[in-house]
Amino acid sequence: MLQQLASLLLIALQVFQGSVFGLVDQTNLGGNLYLVNRTYRLSENYIPPDLVTLQVRRASGNIKMRSEAAGMLEKLFEEAAKNGHQLVAVSGFRSYETQRLIYRRKIRTTGSEDKARLWVAPPGASEHQLGLAIDLGRKSSNNLNASFGKSKEGQWVRENAHRFGFILRYQSRWTDITGYADEPWHFRYVGVEHAAVIFERDIPLETYIRELSEIMFGELYSNAD
Repeated sequence: MLQQLASLLLIALQVFQGSVFGLVDQTNLGGNLYLVNRTYRLSENYIPPDLVTLQVRRASGNIKMRSEAAGMLEKLFEEAAKNGHQLVAVSGFRSYETQRLIYRRKIRTTGSEDKARLWVAPPGASEHQLGLAIDLGRKSSNNLNASFGKSKEGQWVRENAHRFGFILRYQSRWTDITGYADEPWHFRYVGVEHAAVIFERDIPLETYIRELSEIMFGELYSNAD
């Protein structure tokens, strides 16, 4: 426990030094730790300033992420290939309008907005709009379903993504916290140091950011709730 607290405190100090404006916006503890969910949403006009086309195997031609995340994803793909795993980027950055269309389609197919919300974020609430999230498939199947998590490729990514700054974002045991069902294909870039701690502690991003915020801002953060 003491080691975990010391690790969190060190990370908190590093974040604070790099983001003095974190106090203004609880969801922003540095660019890679920006929290987007149904509580903290992006505006419909938000587009990341440094989107680049991924230089990896893609399910379609123009999949983009923010430049730092894209560079690390390319390294992840290279390492996966060395271990015999052929990954495919299925979905990266999505605009507010694209997310709105996907959300409406999910409502139609599930017949219920409550059911749709378990699987698809409403517009403004999707990490894909941040340009820091990626949905992954494998060469033999680009389908985004539970089979990816059970595949050798999915298991390898789950165990190694943190080495490249990515975390598995949604798991069914975290649904009460994240609001989403199990998505073994959805990975979020937070940076190598943060990803290592999140992976080791096996917690969702919401919990990690809350703990960092409490360490950094103490009563000020608690009173803001």
